[in-house]
Amino acid sequence: MSNVVLRDVKKTYAGGVDAIKGINFEVGDGQFCVLVGPSGCGKSTLLRMVAGLETITSGEIDIGGRVVNQIEPADRDIAMVFQNYALYPHMSVYNNMAYGLRNRGTPKPEIDTRVREAAAILEITPMLDRKPRQLSGGQRQRVAMGRAIVRQPKVFLFDEPLSNLDAKLRVAMRVEIRKLQRRLKTTSIYVTHDQMEAMTLADILVVMNGGMVEQIGKPLDIYKKPATTFVASFIGAPPMNLLSVKANDLGGLLDALQIKTPGDAILGVRPEDFALVGAAAPQGLMLELVIDAIERVGAETYVYGTRPRENAGPTVSARPGELPPGEIIVRLPGEEAPVIGERIRITAARDKLHLFSADGRSRVGD
Repeated sequence: MSNVVLRDVKKTYAGGVDAIKGINFEVGDGQFCVLVGPSGCGKSTLLRMVAGLETITSGEIDIGGRVVNQIEPADRDIAMVFQNYALYPHMSVYNNMAYGLRNRGTPKPEIDTRVREAAAILEITPMLDRKPRQLSGGQRQRVAMGRAIVRQPKVFLFDEPLSNLDAKLRVAMRVEIRKLQRRLKTTSIYVTHDQMEAMTLADILVVMNGGMVEQIGKPLDIYKKPATTFVASFIGAPPMNLLSVKANDLGGLLDALQIKTPGDAILGVRPEDFALVGAAAPQGLMLELVIDAIERVGAETYVYGTRPRENAGPTVSARPGELPPGEIIVRLPGEEAPVIGERIRITAARDKLHLFSADGRSRVGD
């Protein structure tokens, strides 16, 4: 068993700065867990605490049924892949992969078997005699992963391993990492600030903000039902449209849609859940927009529009994490693109609307 359990884990630095504010979650045996959030949210600090590279102020970290708070990193049976590869430049690929095993006194024949098996899995066998400077960024990252694989650890830890790669290679390596993890069935914790990377890799997604967990769950569950406005705006590209709604605004629209709110609230709509109003428009939220900008990205078009001032009323305000006043993003099929300056009407069906408390800290209703 190689599950990882965090129980009320906290980290406070000198001066009373709380980096991690009491985090609880479990990564099951063989699961791929992704920690995602903006820079400074504490995700890398938390990963380093699991690795033993940062001390724990309070709480417990359990790996495979063993509390490891006081156990040295080398004895935790984990392997870590860093953002900067951390390869020895004077050593060959083979020796980089074998180095950790040699330090542990692993017999030479076993080292050779493990290195060559890992190299075959990662398709770097022809590169075993090369030095890191002779490799591309993607090849170096494969070597770094190979060094972790040969350890055959209970847990893999990845600290933003793809951040140094270009966009195309990052997508390719993302697919390779997921295929590799499924093949090895090793429990993995992966840190990234890229929500697309997080969505595509994770079995379980942990969304962090300000040293705390905002939401934990399966990626699509979080996307479909974000628990807070922070999650709603962070997970998904473009972000969810968030509109502050006063209890008596929009002419009773929320009542007409049978959406109940105890008072002021925040209404959320995903860009892809809007559609141009046609002859058979669904019964739901309807807005008029003036098109300010258009981004054509092939099969899809992102339309940025502003609600006409005479219609905007008091229902839209500037809050942290929300769009600028009155601005709405709509994702349309490429062939439906309007033109800049045009007035359009858009609609979103009732079952596509999200409602949050006025402070954005909780989901209202479902």
